[in-house]
Amino acid sequence: MDLTTTRNVLRSTAEKMVASEPELTRLDQVIGDGDHGLGMQRGFAAVVTLLDGDSCNPQDIGALLLQVGTRMMSSMGGASGAIFGTLFRAGGKAIAGEANLTTPVLSRFLTEGLNAVFQRGGAKPGDKTMVDALAAAAEKAQALGNTSLEKALPEIAAAAQEGAERTKDMVAVFGRSKTLGERSLGHVDPGAVSMSLILVFMAEGLVERA
Repeated sequence: MDLTTTRNVLRSTAEKMVASEPELTRLDQVIGDGDHGLGMQRGFAAVVTLLDGDSCNPQDIGALLLQVGTRMMSSMGGASGAIFGTLFRAGGKAIAGEANLTTPVLSRFLTEGLNAVFQRGGAKPGDKTMVDALAAAAEKAQALGNTSLEKALPEIAAAAQEGAERTKDMVAVFGRSKTLGERSLGHVDPGAVSMSLILVFMAEGLVERA
C-alpha cells in the first residue's frame, strides 16, 4: 500500500474501532475496569480527526504511523493509551522512510512495536494482555516473508484473533484482572481483542480499496 492508501485504510480502521466501543466495554466490564472500550473509542476518534486534518502531512509510512501513535497516546489516557501509543510510535520509528506498506515492512512494525511494548510494561505472551494477539501477529508476519500484503494481512489478522482467543485459557497477571486470579479464566482479554480488531479492520480496508 502506498502512503495515500495506507492513510485511507487507517482512517476506516479507526472508524470501525470507534464503533466497536460497546463490545469492548462489555468485555472489559467482566474482568477489567470497564473503561477500555471508551478509551479506545476516544483514541481512535482522535485518529479520525488527525487523518482528516490538513496538519497531518507525513512524508512516509513510518511518519504516518508515528503521528497516529502520538495522537493515541495523548488522547486515550490510561494504560491502553500508553501501550497502543507505544506500539504505533515505536513501530512507526522502525519503518521510517518507507514509501509503501508491504508484508516485510508490516512485520518490522509489529516486531519492533512488540519489543517496545514489552520494554514499557513487561508483559509477555501468556500474561493475558494485548501482547498475546500482537506477538501472534508478529510471528505470522515474519513467517510470511515477502508474501503480498493482500494475501498476508488476512492471515496476520487471523493469527491475532487466535492469539486473543487463547487468552480465555490464561490467568491475568496485569491490571484489575490480576485481582480476579483464577476467575479471569474463560474470558478473553479486551486489549488482545482490540489488537486483533485493528488488524482485522486493516485487512478489510485493504480489500475495500483493492
